[in-house]
Amino acid sequence: MELLALSLEHNNIREIKSCAFCGLPRLVSLELSYNRLMVMTPDAFCGLGQLRNLYLNNTLMASGASQLPSALSTDSLCNLQTLDLSGNRLKEIPLSGFGNLNLTTLILTNNSIATLNKHDLQKFNEFKEISVNLSQNPFECKCDKLKEFYDWLKNSRQCVDLETLKCAQPEEKKDIPLVNVCKPQDLGSYVLLGIVLALIGVVFLMVLYLNRRGIKRWLNNIREACRDQMEVYHYRYEQDSDPRLANVAV
Repeated sequence: MELLALSLEHNNIREIKSCAFCGLPRLVSLELSYNRLMVMTPDAFCGLGQLRNLYLNNTLMASGASQLPSALSTDSLCNLQTLDLSGNRLKEIPLSGFGNLNLTTLILTNNSIATLNKHDLQKFNEFKEISVNLSQNPFECKCDKLKEFYDWLKNSRQCVDLETLKCAQPEEKKDIPLVNVCKPQDLGSYVLLGIVLALIGVVFLMVLYLNRRGIKRWLNNIREACRDQMEVYHYRYEQDSDPRLANVAV
C-alpha cells in the first residue's frame, strides 16, 4: 500500500499491538495524538522504515509511557526525525530507546519534567542536529541541582524555546525565567562560599592541633575541680545522713 500519511487522533485507541503498521512500509507521517494508549508492545512500530514524523502528544497513559522506550528502540524507526511527546505528564525523558533514531526535533512541552539529569543531557548530546522543546514544564529552580542543566541550556543551543522556560518552584521563584535564576556569578558564589568555609575549617583544626597540650591541661584542671567539688558534696551528705552527728548537734 502506498499510504504516506495516517491520522488516527481522537479514536480512543488503547493498545498498539505487534506489527500493527507492518502493511504500511512507505508511511512517512503517523498521527496518534489524543488517544488513551495504555499498552504499547516492543514491536508496535515495526515495519515503519520510512517513517519521518511520529505524533504522540496527549495520548500516553502511565503504563503506555513506561513502555514507550522499548517501542521506540526498534530499528525500523532509524529514519524518524520528528517525535512529539507533548502533554503526556512525563516526569522523565524516555531516552533509553532513542539511540537508534535520527531525531532532529523532539517536542516535550507541557509535561511534568522538573529538571534534566546528567544522563538525559548526555543522550541529547548524541544528536548533533536535534532541536528540543521544553516549555510549559514545572522546572525546579534550585541552583545546586540546576548547574548541569543550566550549562546545557546556555551552551548547547539545542533547546529552541529557552527564553520561554520558567520556574515553577520554589514559590519565591515561580514564573521567573529559568535563564535568570542561576547565572554564572550565582553559581560561582556557591563555589567561593565552599572554599571559604573549607579554609575556616582548616584554620580551626590547626589551632586545635597547635594548642593540644594547653587544651589537654585545661580539661584536666576542669576534671580535677569537678572531682574536688563532688568530694565536698559527698562529705556533707555523709554528715547530714549520720543520726549520731545530729544528736551531738542538739
